[in-house]
Amino acid sequence: MQNKPRVVVTGLGVISPNGIGISNFTKSLFTGVSGVQFYQTLKDLHFSCQVGGVPFISEEKKLEYFTPLQLRNFNSNGILYGVLAGMEAIQNAGIVPPEKEEDPLWDLGIVFGVATSGVDKFRESIYQLDEGNVRRLGSTAVAQTMASGVSAYLSGMIGAGNSVTTNSAACATGTEAILLGYERIVAGKAKQMLCGSTGEDGPYIWGGFDAMKVTTYKHNDTPREASRPMSETASGFVPGSGAGALLLESLESAEARGATIYAEVLGGAVNSGGQRGEGSMTAPNSKAVIACIKAALQDANITGKEIDYINGHLTATTKDALEVENWCKALDRSGTDFPYINSLKGMVGHCLAASGSIEAVSTILQMQHDFVFPNVNCNDIHPEITNLIAASRIPRVKIDTKIQIAAKASFGFGDVNACVIFKKN
Repeated sequence: MQNKPRVVVTGLGVISPNGIGISNFTKSLFTGVSGVQFYQTLKDLHFSCQVGGVPFISEEKKLEYFTPLQLRNFNSNGILYGVLAGMEAIQNAGIVPPEKEEDPLWDLGIVFGVATSGVDKFRESIYQLDEGNVRRLGSTAVAQTMASGVSAYLSGMIGAGNSVTTNSAACATGTEAILLGYERIVAGKAKQMLCGSTGEDGPYIWGGFDAMKVTTYKHNDTPREASRPMSETASGFVPGSGAGALLLESLESAEARGATIYAEVLGGAVNSGGQRGEGSMTAPNSKAVIACIKAALQDANITGKEIDYINGHLTATTKDALEVENWCKALDRSGTDFPYINSLKGMVGHCLAASGSIEAVSTILQMQHDFVFPNVNCNDIHPEITNLIAASRIPRVKIDTKIQIAAKASFGFGDVNACVIFKKN
């Protein structure tokens, strides 16, 4: 598209295992603080992996956005995390929701993604129904369990009057949500889009991954050392949860209201490997990954040489080296010429559907504050990776450096991919 409208980020919000809110999260990024902990419940249920990343939300924090009546029979962490992150982004952007009797904000929409929603509420409801207590389900059982519940709750709090929807693309959900919102603004159908994703936690979410043996079992006694992206001693991912949110806005709208601009979205791309070739339900098709990154560069009208930093998907599994190889091929860069690269998952685990949005927030914060956060637990970089890129491109301590252009990519179950390109304002 020639002369397409410019889209910027004017609001940020985050609920992460290592920080509730942008201020706390930023401090954790600076110092490499881990939010991964041991959970006795997982041990009692005979999980192999007994550690995880779960945000701690105080009752006081809940009451900032929910009334005591709303919290009665409320049992959906995914909605809770998404509401807290989304509302922080709205407030951070300086947007004031209209009063109940006023018109909605016709130019503001929402794309907030999930992978699964309200699992604990579903379980609670099933037991009630099995016991014949249908009348005890409560009036919010549907809202808490429908996939679009998080977007619906946010819409009511914000007064969003544009498209309000939920996307779902496994671990690529958050990054895809950003691109869906971006495309709507570029198409001239909205001026502002709240984009993000949320991920739930607990045994009913994490049990399937434990059964697949893709989570680590070697660090139950040392939880903060458990998540080890790009490490030779990585033994599987650590499950995590939380939510991230970005308020995207047309540059024209942002400038008109004097909003703070954190970054610009230059473009991006989504695709699928079709589970062909080496791709499967759980493994990426490298041809598709490379094509997605190249398409994102083309949409952003930049070359691979212009990328200063990559926020990788990098889950601490056997596919980390393959991901780095795919980046090398897509950017046509290797060795010391490769951009800085890191993975937030070393600090928070794999937050599943929330991972892309939380990691996008971390990307923009690094651009804003001129640093690259450390790859914690990666003092023993996998030799297959150092055969591709210089170890200096994988910081083990915080590095102070300016990031002008950054790439954030996510790759999900089902062989789906998403990549977004940000530019520092």
